[in-house]
Amino acid sequence: MGLSSLDIWALVRIVFAVALMVYIDPSLSEERQLKRKLRDMETRERAEEGTLGRDETGKGYIELDFFNLFWIFVVASVLGLVIETIYHMVVVDPGVYQDRTGMLWGPFSPIYGVGAVLMTVALNRFHKANFIVIFLVSAVIGGAFEYLVSWFLQFAFGIVAWDYTGTFLSIGGRTNGMFMSMWGVLGCVWVKLILPRLLKLVNMIPWKWRYSLTTVCAALMIFDAGMTLLSLDCWYQRVAGDPIQNAVEQFMADHYDNEFMEHHFQSMSIDPSNSTRTS
Repeated sequence: MGLSSLDIWALVRIVFAVALMVYIDPSLSEERQLKRKLRDMETRERAEEGTLGRDETGKGYIELDFFNLFWIFVVASVLGLVIETIYHMVVVDPGVYQDRTGMLWGPFSPIYGVGAVLMTVALNRFHKANFIVIFLVSAVIGGAFEYLVSWFLQFAFGIVAWDYTGTFLSIGGRTNGMFMSMWGVLGCVWVKLILPRLLKLVNMIPWKWRYSLTTVCAALMIFDAGMTLLSLDCWYQRVAGDPIQNAVEQFMADHYDNEFMEHHFQSMSIDPSNSTRTS
């Protein structure tokens, strides 16, 4: 004989009652509080020693948790933007400043942030490896990532963010040998020099604030990313000649019109051949 719905409901209530009794049991509650205090003490001691965030198993350099990876993304997004801007002013177009930002708000270039996260995840276990291994892995990962981002921007929004056609070892104009080599060198510098110092910088965040501050900043970053994608999509539709259809598109047209987008995202250009709405 099977169980009836009443029997199942009674069983659920029994399980819930037992779980509740276990949770509110004074001795177990004290044990949980003690464990929490010990965990907080260990966290504070590791923060003071500068080892907070290190992989205790020894398999990698850092713990690949959300806290570490988020702040790696943020720092790399800012640092990458600064380096790219200086490189453009010094090498590409001497003396001419160009806004190379990739987000609607803030000095962030998310391609470097995501790239740094991918490098960290991929190379964390190789932090003791020789430079040749790190260089090759970084070059392949960086080149593949750059290619996929370029493809996504062009086919999703009709935007050509960069074009390396005609350069050495160009792969569809989306990446080339020089930039893959730069990714390789950057990977070596990242794992051997920057990551240890970055971990010390992140550990300067007071340990009592680290999780609440990270939660707030992550929420703001997600909102910024969402608004960035929305503004790019609306810009793409306007260039394609599509009429404004709702209040969101009207808001974007009023506050982030074509002139603003062209000035803010100076490194991007709309591909006329893709400026047709598919939906």
